[in-house]
Amino acid sequence: MTGRVHVWQELKEDEVGFDAEKKKTLKGASSSDNEIDNSDVAVVKRGSTDEVLIEMDSITDAPPAFVAPGDTPEGCGCSGMTAAPAGVEYKVYKRRWFGLVQLTLLNIIVSWDWLTFSPVAGHAARYFNTNETTINWLSTAFLFAFTFITPVVIYVLHMGPKPSIVTAAALILLGNWIRFVGSRASSEGQFGVVMFGQILTGLAQPFVLAAPTRYSDIWFTNRGRVAATALTSLANPFGAALGQLIIPFWVKGPDDISKMVLYVSIISTICAVPAFLIPAAPPTPVAPSGDTPKMSLRASARILFGHVEFWLLFLPFAVYVGLFNSISSLLNQVMLPHGYNDEEAGIAGAMLIVVGLVTSAVTSPLIDRTKSYLLAVRVAVPLIALSYLVFVWMPGTRAGGGGVAGPYVVMALLGSSSFSLVPVVVEYLVELTHPISPSVTSTLAWSGGQVLGGIFIVVSGALKAGPEADPPRNMKNALIFHAVVGLAVVPLPLCLGLFGRGEKLRLRRVQSDEEERNGRDEEGK
Repeated sequence: MTGRVHVWQELKEDEVGFDAEKKKTLKGASSSDNEIDNSDVAVVKRGSTDEVLIEMDSITDAPPAFVAPGDTPEGCGCSGMTAAPAGVEYKVYKRRWFGLVQLTLLNIIVSWDWLTFSPVAGHAARYFNTNETTINWLSTAFLFAFTFITPVVIYVLHMGPKPSIVTAAALILLGNWIRFVGSRASSEGQFGVVMFGQILTGLAQPFVLAAPTRYSDIWFTNRGRVAATALTSLANPFGAALGQLIIPFWVKGPDDISKMVLYVSIISTICAVPAFLIPAAPPTPVAPSGDTPKMSLRASARILFGHVEFWLLFLPFAVYVGLFNSISSLLNQVMLPHGYNDEEAGIAGAMLIVVGLVTSAVTSPLIDRTKSYLLAVRVAVPLIALSYLVFVWMPGTRAGGGGVAGPYVVMALLGSSSFSLVPVVVEYLVELTHPISPSVTSTLAWSGGQVLGGIFIVVSGALKAGPEADPPRNMKNALIFHAVVGLAVVPLPLCLGLFGRGEKLRLRRVQSDEEERNGRDEEGK
């Protein structure tokens, strides 16, 4: 379609590091250019003598896939795609809610699996005849498993959300029942078997935690994507809240550990089995952007490496997710030395997440309508850092007669600001880098958060005070470490759009939908 600028063309034009590739044209190609697979190349015309090679992936996850007239670049060669006949309307389907609910349930239970033992670390240590530091490795190994499987997740999720969701469900089923077998193997359990099952559930997490943006890209329009991503993404910490709140009531002593693992396994099975029945993709695209050919993984990696705005969002997101994972895993050990009990620590963890969910339920629809991603980031980031700073002194307020109010209030503030940020950033990354596949940006962002979470847990354990401290084995130094790291990354997202880079903050996916809509209106006149 003449006169229209495609978003993938704009993205390539933004990257100054690919001049050599831009100079290569199809018109004057030498015989060696015949090695290029035309099914993975899109030709975007920028002028009479300037054509750019852009690697594009075939659409394999939306059968039958349609592309609106004029939306496919000349020479794309994307297999499995046919032009949508004139007059075909994009529409959303009610069946999308089944997949959304299933993805939400899987994110809840996989996060519950992560914190199965942390809220009762002392009882678990006595049951497995070990110490709390070793029990912490159940949470840490779970997070590191995310990073280990990341390349596979990107590849599977790039094909579509259903293969990723089904893989996660299978790993959740297998991992939970192996953990139960390990907990029942003897009077003291078999810690190695439990760890193996825990790692399997950790491998499951990225397949569903990174899936929301990919799922919403296919099944929802730009008027509902943030809310859909918020529901499924924030279900993950909600599962952690359930674990923090419920498990201490199930476990009153070491002998209750195996029974608790059985309960979690049964709930996991109920949540995971329906995943095998979700539809793979809508019969027809719900919006032009959802059906836009996505760049290949190789081309995406090259562009993201030099994409400044990606890094300004990726780094603070990874740090704050890592800090959240660390504080969630260690909250019990942070509060107990100051006189709190398991139930009170569990309620603090629930406050962190429940208040965050409520706040996100309010902010996500507003951001969906206003597209005020940048404002939300600039408000949430300083609040998150301030919360970590203030929390340094909160556990000790009980000794001064403050009761539980201080930790509860700060946990609520931290939860509301953190949960408001998560869906905004993962969707904003997709908008700024479209048509790079959401599977790439989302998986990388979450992977960074998981690996940093594992590192922060290990560092925090090393910073735990000794038995001679006042109070014994307190974790004030770990909280100071959290606050310093949280404050250090605050300037990065605040620099978005500054120094003459405001043009880089265009919402490319929204722009793609609007261009297609306007183009259809012009053709209909």
